[in-house]
Amino acid sequence: MPPVNAAVRCANFEERRDRAMALFAEKGFGQVSMRELAAHVGLTAGSLYHHFPSKQDLLYDLIEELYEELQATLELGRRAMARGSSALSCLIAAHWQLHAERPLQFRLAERDFCCLNEEQQARLASLRKRYEAGLLPLIAPQAKVHREALMATAHVVATLLNQLPGMLQALPPEQGLGLMESLLKGGLERTLR
Repeated sequence: MPPVNAAVRCANFEERRDRAMALFAEKGFGQVSMRELAAHVGLTAGSLYHHFPSKQDLLYDLIEELYEELQATLELGRRAMARGSSALSCLIAAHWQLHAERPLQFRLAERDFCCLNEEQQARLASLRKRYEAGLLPLIAPQAKVHREALMATAHVVATLLNQLPGMLQALPPEQGLGLMESLLKGGLERTLR
């Protein structure tokens, strides 16, 4: 039998991760046994450990990947700002798109974060703080409020950027995106005066 090339192995791994993510999102991380997970992704229970060291490690990887994508949205905001465009509008559009592409990861990050061990939670909390700190110069480049108020604002804005697309998904995309932009821009204008 000829060896399987690296691209096929990578595609199989991604497909298995996606199937695992869908199962976690559907049933809840804590409700999925290793045996059920293995059957769902098309592996034996023993070979599952070769691909994923543990269920928690897989969940951590899925959430960490989302935070890396969120960090990338900040670069889009910086580029928009450099062009003289609204960084916040760019961030809102990028988050809307990311939520459309990765709704299951957002669900896992919100709902199943508590299923991770303390070290994994601490690492993800650090990634979130870095992401929130990166929002500050984009959403409030000239704000004249105390640092604590800015950090609290960044936390709220990050939460809204990450959750509003899911809450507004029943609306047509243009309407949901417009409402999201109105809510965020209006709230920031009043908060950061």
